[in-house]
Amino acid sequence: MPTTIKVTASDISLYHVAARQLGDAAQWWRIARLNGMGDPDLSAFATPVSLLLPDADASQDSGVPGVAS
Repeated sequence: MPTTIKVTASDISLYHVAARQLGDAAQWWRIARLNGMGDPDLSAFATPVSLLLPDADASQDSGVPGVAS
């Protein structure tokens, strides 16, 4: 079951949130997808915003799906 957290601009980006919460900054896209976001930047969130977090999953690739590197 997804967890809900509050984020603000002080959390900087979904990269930082993913590193702290999922143990892998490159999995920021999983948080973005779950919350209907396309940009990892959190600088616009002056007031706390609730985000759903996916469960940690070490089997996930670190890259954004469907994007060639």
